[in-house]
Amino acid sequence: MEQGYKKYRPFQPIGFSQRTWPDQVIRRAPIWCSVDLRDGNQALVTPMNLHRKVVFFKTLVAIGFKEIEVGFPAASETEFETIRYLIEENLIPDDVTVQVLVQARRHLIERTFEAIRGAKNVILHFYNSTSTLQRKVVFGTDMEGVIEIAVEAAALIREMGEQLRAEFPEMRLRYEYSPESFSGTEVENAVNICDRVLETLGATPEDKAIINLPNTVELATPNCYADQVEYVATHLQHRDCAVLSIHPHNDRGTATAAAELGIMAGAERVEGTIFGNGERTGNCDLMNLAMNLYAQGVDPTLDFTNMNHIKRVYEECTRMHVHERHPYVGELVFTAFSGSHQDAINKGVTYMAENGSKYWEVPYLPIDPADLGRQYEPIIRINSQSGKGGAAFVMHRHFGYILPKQMHAEFGAVVQAVCDREGRELKAEEVFRIFQREYLHVHKPFDLRRYRLFEENEKLDRVVVYFDGVLSRDGQDIQLSGRGNGPINAFFNALGSVGITGYKFVSYSEHAVSTGADSQAVSYIELSRGDDTVFGVGLDHNISLSSIKGILCAINRFERHAAQPKE
Repeated sequence: MEQGYKKYRPFQPIGFSQRTWPDQVIRRAPIWCSVDLRDGNQALVTPMNLHRKVVFFKTLVAIGFKEIEVGFPAASETEFETIRYLIEENLIPDDVTVQVLVQARRHLIERTFEAIRGAKNVILHFYNSTSTLQRKVVFGTDMEGVIEIAVEAAALIREMGEQLRAEFPEMRLRYEYSPESFSGTEVENAVNICDRVLETLGATPEDKAIINLPNTVELATPNCYADQVEYVATHLQHRDCAVLSIHPHNDRGTATAAAELGIMAGAERVEGTIFGNGERTGNCDLMNLAMNLYAQGVDPTLDFTNMNHIKRVYEECTRMHVHERHPYVGELVFTAFSGSHQDAINKGVTYMAENGSKYWEVPYLPIDPADLGRQYEPIIRINSQSGKGGAAFVMHRHFGYILPKQMHAEFGAVVQAVCDREGRELKAEEVFRIFQREYLHVHKPFDLRRYRLFEENEKLDRVVVYFDGVLSRDGQDIQLSGRGNGPINAFFNALGSVGITGYKFVSYSEHAVSTGADSQAVSYIELSRGDDTVFGVGLDHNISLSSIKGILCAINRFERHAAQPKE
């Protein structure tokens, strides 16, 4: 690629000093038009058949699209058959408008009018390319030549449209014109051709036509496109007769930004596809754009609450794959592996639960995954990059164990050691098995065989708890007994009576946890010995026994660590 860049001409901004779009804020959703079934379909290795198109159409309707470009009926029999099937089978809701695309050529326009006969609401979208480059290398004509093509097509369409309306008086037929490759067209010429088309179509403020400004090939930064859009919006002589629409492509990877800036620049309508499918690098992703509005507190008027289902339909119909990092829908977009991110998410979830916050206030998660029907997917996932809070979050989220904060680092280190050894991500069930192995299934060297707790009133104002039991140490039974002001204190004293000493009680917490058909008490016991502290966990239907099990677990873990060879 040595000096290969020199063969490319830099895009020349239009030098629009009257721009106002940088100060605008998007406060409402644009008119949405899905072009999945046309632009998205023609970009597929294997285009959708009729069945897949119908399934996809129904999904788009369920999402809430009111304008859907269903095909290019003059391009192939499948395209023609699709629009006829939707009309004849009465599959188009009364509040949905189907859109069809056609080049500005007579025989194609005539075929397109055949395709839309009998539809209730139709947008007939016609176009011809106007860019400097295409005029030079494709058509070999000047701007007057491409204006003549557009005007002749508009006149024919108006004539045929009036005939069709006379035959079907209930039909609502609207027109849309695109100066294709708009972003590569001189803005003065773009304004001129659009005004001429509006005049020829007979557009009025009461019967507006759609003027669509395609970023057919994304040539520059989004601000340049916004300047072009605002220039047209402020220089169209017949602006009040037009709905201004945009159709951004993604060649530079900034179609969403171009669409947002285009709306700020005056566009009222956006054409695109869900998940950004389309020619080359694709179209503007309407899901992404809509969810960006949603995350700013703006009603997008589209419903993505069943995101996983929509994704599944998309992948089955298009045979395309939605990337794991695709905004809002990708498998990993609500997932944190980083320890600091996991800790912040965990604290945010806890903060909202404790404070009953009216607003979503969780760091690193711009929206609540539950809004997209993804509440059952793991937000925090565990690998060697995970921190102390990640494993604790998984235990709480998936299994109901609320580990005390002081325990997070200890358990996190245990889980991270397994990740390092395995060299891979751990699933939630694997984290739980580690927890069981490390805390719940620890019965050596000490195991409680039998026990009895009872209370006696020594004085009117004093109750004493007695513990009697049998403790196994490496298979040898030991009889022990003790008394204290509660079950934990009595058990500690019983241990001391047989020489198990040196442990100090540091902290205790407990809660109920569901274990299938019923619930049990889980106790977290923190003990110290010398300068070291260790947690133990006990689980039992009896809260006193769960505490005793937690104490034994901590002691056993102390003993196990002491027996491990020092590095």
